[in-house]
Parts: sequence; structure tokens; C-alpha cells
Amino acid sequence: MIPGVSRSGATIMGSLLMRVERSAAAEFSFFLAIPTMFGASAYSLYKGWKFLEMSDALELTIGFVIAFVVAYWVVRRFIAFISNNGFGIFAWYRIVVGAFLLGYFTLKGVATA
Repeated sequence: MIPGVSRSGATIMGSLLMRVERSAAAEFSFFLAIPTMFGASAYSLYKGWKFLEMSDALELTIGFVIAFVVAYWVVRRFIAFISNNGFGIFAWYRIVVGAFLLGYFTLKGVATA
């Protein structure tokens, strides 16, 4: 993992370079996220286990179910959007936000120096 490189962006771009369909590339990227998120969640639960009580089980279960349903809905809509529109809007978004942040932190660095 290289800092600043999007895992999903890298897998999608790699898939597109291999001439995989846009929607299949996005689905592949989301499928690759499952073990990463599961591992991060398991590690977080392991680290915070001493702070949890059995009375927290209901809230955790409700939170998990709601997060799963919302994520599933968003991913389905995102894949449908990508199938029809492509990745251009996301590329421009990253360029504009990246340029803004680069300028902001450059000017902030100059102001504090």
C-alpha cells in the first residue's frame, strides 16, 4: 500500500487497462474491499473489546445491519452510474480537489515559514 494511492482507483484503472468492462471493474474493486474492511473491523473490535459490554450487542448489530443495507444500496447505484457515465466525473473531481489542496497547503506553508 502506497500512501496517497487509492486502492479502489488502482484496481479499477488496472482492470480498465486489461480491457475489463467499467461496471465489472467497479464490482471487482468493491469485492476486493470486502476482506480489507472485514479485517479492519475485526482488528478494531479486537482492540476495543475491553470497552464493550453485552448490552452493546444490540446497538452493534443494528449499526452493522443499517450500514450493510446502505452500503449495498450505494454500491448498486454507483455501479449503475458508472455503467452509463464512466469515470470522467470522478477524475475531474480528484484533479480539482487535488489542485485546490496543493495550492492551499503550499500557501499555508509559505505563510507559516
